[in-house]
Amino acid sequence: MPRFFVPPFSGEETAVTGEDGRHIARSLRMKVGEPLTLCDGLGTDYHCEITGFAGDEVFVRVVERAPSRSEPSVKVTVYQGLPKGDKMDAIVQKAVELGAWEIVPVLMRRSVSRPDAKAAVKKAARWQKIAEEAAKQSGRGILPQVLAPMEFSKAAQRAAEAGPVLLFYEGGGEPLKGLVYPDSPQLSFFIGPEGGVAEEEAQLLTEMGAQAATLGPRILRTETAPLAALAAIMLLTGNLE
Repeated sequence: MPRFFVPPFSGEETAVTGEDGRHIARSLRMKVGEPLTLCDGLGTDYHCEITGFAGDEVFVRVVERAPSRSEPSVKVTVYQGLPKGDKMDAIVQKAVELGAWEIVPVLMRRSVSRPDAKAAVKKAARWQKIAEEAAKQSGRGILPQVLAPMEFSKAAQRAAEAGPVLLFYEGGGEPLKGLVYPDSPQLSFFIGPEGGVAEEEAQLLTEMGAQAATLGPRILRTETAPLAALAAIMLLTGNLE
């Protein structure tokens, strides 16, 4: 069933406008009486029926409201060392599909890509669009946020203030099964860019309370590691059942 994000609303009727309205009316060529699902991005799904059209504006009636069943029980923030090229596009897309709550690109010592402020804003807008499309496709109940690239020290402080932090890097660490539990409500993890996490960055994170964790004996690419970590965390917290 087609799925679209809309701002939170009250009442039994609403309208889908803009790009989504055009997509429903022109690309999908949906008709009056057909069902679709709206999501307010806060975890509530609205199962609706189309009642009419006015150009690219689509009017719907709410048939049923229900909490989204697709949201993980654990809120995971991915702090990703900014990679080269368009790798971040794929990381954002797949991380959202796997259940990430939030994605923070991080300017780390070994990050080759270092966009200026103007370019960073443009990149963040593109990543957010990718996140929105991935959330629609995968049936997410919230719209994960992708922040603009952030300096490492600021990202480390932000993560430490939010709750438990894991660090994945080639220096090794404890197996995830001893660090992540079924009732874990929230956690963050750091992944380095192509060159890995610098020693002083790992030291700062551990001094701030982060726990070093391992994804096994193989060295994973920067675009592979966050997805492996997310999948493992979702498994350990019962969110792949």
